[in-house]
Amino acid sequence: MNTIKIYSKKILSVFFFIIVFFSCNEKPLVADIIIVNGDVYDGISNVAVKTTVAIKNDKIIYIGPDSLKFNAPKVIDAKRLVVSPGFIDPHTHADSDLSNPEQSHNLPFLMQGVTTVVTGNDGNSLYPTPEYIKLYKSHGIGTNVVPLVGHGTIRKEVMGTSDEKATLGQIAEMQLLTQQEMNAGAFGMSTGLFYSPGSYSNTNEVIALAKVVSKNGGIYDTHLRDESSYTVGLIPAIEEAIEIGRQAKLPIHLSHIKCLGVDVWHQSDSIISIVENAQKEGIDVTANQYPYNASSTSLKAATVPRWAESGGLDSLFIRYKNSTSRAKILKETKRNIIRRGGPEKLLISEADDTTLIGFNLLEISRKYNLSAEESVYKALSTGFVKVVSFNMHDDDIANFMKQEWVVTGSDGGSGHPRKYGSFPKKYAYYVQKEHVIDVARFINNSSSRTAEILKIPNRGKLQEGYYADIIIFNPDEFKDIADYNDAFQFAEGIEYCIINGKLSIENGEVTKNLNGKVLSKE
Repeated sequence: MNTIKIYSKKILSVFFFIIVFFSCNEKPLVADIIIVNGDVYDGISNVAVKTTVAIKNDKIIYIGPDSLKFNAPKVIDAKRLVVSPGFIDPHTHADSDLSNPEQSHNLPFLMQGVTTVVTGNDGNSLYPTPEYIKLYKSHGIGTNVVPLVGHGTIRKEVMGTSDEKATLGQIAEMQLLTQQEMNAGAFGMSTGLFYSPGSYSNTNEVIALAKVVSKNGGIYDTHLRDESSYTVGLIPAIEEAIEIGRQAKLPIHLSHIKCLGVDVWHQSDSIISIVENAQKEGIDVTANQYPYNASSTSLKAATVPRWAESGGLDSLFIRYKNSTSRAKILKETKRNIIRRGGPEKLLISEADDTTLIGFNLLEISRKYNLSAEESVYKALSTGFVKVVSFNMHDDDIANFMKQEWVVTGSDGGSGHPRKYGSFPKKYAYYVQKEHVIDVARFINNSSSRTAEILKIPNRGKLQEGYYADIIIFNPDEFKDIADYNDAFQFAEGIEYCIINGKLSIENGEVTKNLNGKVLSKE
């Protein structure tokens, strides 16, 4: 018995010696960047772990304990910092910025920790897609891009701004153009059914185009036909979107989900129930949301009746000068202003006539000595006008945010702080201050969940073999700075941002390297 014990001990000693020998002589793992000592959220787990992340070229090659030896020229000590997948913004209006070499670094989003933006939302995309992909490649872009094809853009190519219903021949032509855009790399189709010319389409027209998208494995992203009580109403608009998904057999993504205006406040519970019933039916329904109680759109879109703007702005003013149609236009405009909470709730955030900026519609009407509804057309006669509209209830915002199927999105256009602050605003206010959701939910629903919805392969998670889109932020300093008085202030707290394995932000400073690319569905 003693002989057996002695023999066993010798075997164990030899085995231990072999492990130590090979451990001591193991070649270091060659990497470009390693991240150590950080609180790592991988995009899917509910807690952070202390682990090492190693990057080689554009991929994550190792995640695990720091017991391995590394040979890397860049070591990032992330002690007391959060390491996370880069955020993915499913709804932006970054198209024009990315098309401009002076702005293609996409800093408003990059400084929030956004490494991938979706473009072509609200039914409005740059056309044709191949031309803009080529442009992005030629001058470089600061973030990754996921393009969508806009239904309104396609309709305009075939029918102009007409409010006529599409014929079967016109629908077939739109289907052909949609297929061409999907072939060119679009991940799906967006609609802006609240806006012209998308608002002139019926459900069958949208379904016909959505079926083309479905055959190509794409998604359907929609600005609902009504987020308030303008036309069909909020809940029927939700039901229309779900019906499109049901008939076209494709995933439905509801952009900037909200209950907009006093007429529809507190309908979030009903909407959540409708969505969850559709999910039980097998329809893939998700949504995105920005963390603000004010929306933003053009003054025209917010207040002018859709029928009155058919044919464009010139046609609108022809109708407005006609005494008969003018009375109807003003009556419906007044009602639309009330829907938005009244003229004092409509703040001019951007305008060709810069003297209007910073004043609300009530103040503008006093300046013009006109009624609020008449002031709309006086202001529109000066050129483009954009408004911020304070018309959402905090209870609905929090209610939607708690849902697993609602992810973070900015709807980031100019003139509203959401372009510069949506992701840090959600973290600083709804996670850290109000505790509506926790850190892990915030990160997961700003990264991996969004990648799943958009069908972006190998991004959104910190996993070996995935692309190295990684951010590192200070949990005590990550916050939004932009507000309604100055909507153009960069967020703070992002210490490092890595896109496709390359540093875009280092020690809190932008590197100016254009590390983004147009992503592919493959």
